[in-house]
Amino acid sequence: MATTAADRLAKYTASLLGGALPVGLRTWDGGRAGPRDGPVVVLKNRRALRRLLYAPGELGLARAYVSGDLDVEGDLTEGFRRVWALNRSGSSVHRGPKNWAGALKLAAGLGVLGPPPAPPAEEARLTGKRHSLLRDRSAIAHHYDLSNAFYQLLMDESMAYSSGYWTSEAPGYGIAQAQWDKLEMVCGKLGLKPGMRLLDVGCGWGSLLVHAAKHHGVDAVGVTLSAQQLQHIRSRVAALDLEDRVEVRRQDYRELIDPPFDAVASIEMGEHVGDENYPAYADVLHRMLRPGGRLVLQQMSRGAVAPGGGAFIERYIAPDMTMRPVSATLGHLERAGFEIRDVHAMREHYPRTVRAWAETLEARWDDVVALIGEAGARVWRLYLAGGALAFEENRMGVDQVVAAKPTASGASGMPATRDWP
Repeated sequence: MATTAADRLAKYTASLLGGALPVGLRTWDGGRAGPRDGPVVVLKNRRALRRLLYAPGELGLARAYVSGDLDVEGDLTEGFRRVWALNRSGSSVHRGPKNWAGALKLAAGLGVLGPPPAPPAEEARLTGKRHSLLRDRSAIAHHYDLSNAFYQLLMDESMAYSSGYWTSEAPGYGIAQAQWDKLEMVCGKLGLKPGMRLLDVGCGWGSLLVHAAKHHGVDAVGVTLSAQQLQHIRSRVAALDLEDRVEVRRQDYRELIDPPFDAVASIEMGEHVGDENYPAYADVLHRMLRPGGRLVLQQMSRGAVAPGGGAFIERYIAPDMTMRPVSATLGHLERAGFEIRDVHAMREHYPRTVRAWAETLEARWDDVVALIGEAGARVWRLYLAGGALAFEENRMGVDQVVAAKPTASGASGMPATRDWP
């Protein structure tokens, strides 16, 4: 009896993994292998395998999924969970000359051999020196200039594109309230009072700028590299009659020359800076803050073994991003002259935030496709499913750091007891 492509692939994959397939598999010839319960990976054509042959692992799988050559039936998050469980159990892919020879032989037998398929158009293609001013602007544009209409659809009215802070399990409490509570917490940690000057480095769509000006009476300046974000914030500020209180610029953090501010925030922007530039970034945050002022830095983190975002994230979502251990970030801040006053781990809050966005994505799928195309929508489905699980399983974290810039006499400007939750 002739075996199907699914049977042959399952046998080969088991030899690589050292165990059975963690998910079901169905191939273009109607074959079926693997577990009968749970998610099923569907290889719609031979091109899906050709993508994996030329880019084994995460990148090839992402290209196949985004292009539609590969699909997943069932719960995508559960599929990720089962695959990652192999890593936790000690299973790993065994690679070497013998395995590559086996892969080529199998590929030839399945009629997969051929030229490499072109990557999906959604994949970033940056040029120039890494983290130069021009390349950083291109990297930010790849993700954040996708479409204001899309981000308005995905997020709540505040347009806060960072982890919320979930303070209640009450029915009706959702992403909008969690983002409000996060913004209030940031303002509380900064000690904002009417008349103070606030700088937001990497201000996104202006959620903190607007919240701080409207509800805490500050004068706020925000900088972003995104043309779309700049346009959105200026329109929103004008609609709220806050033009005399909020200023936004399309400006790199390295170009800031303002007098020092009373408070400085940078919310999930440091991931885009890069290791080589992080000392300069920390120096700018320090220089922009007056003595006795406070900094709130919210930033995603990752363990020392895997400081990057992964092949999919770096090609499709946030090119050139670097996530470092929180200990490394604290070292940079201290060397810049900051005194670390508080570190607040918020990892458990990110899965809830991301899954709220994912629910909106699925509920508005047709609208999303109309805005960014089928392939773009698939990028976001993959991104949100994998991202939520990474935080849930402690492969990524997010932390809020409060730091002070001491005065010449050494005074921190901080109260003896915390004045935030």
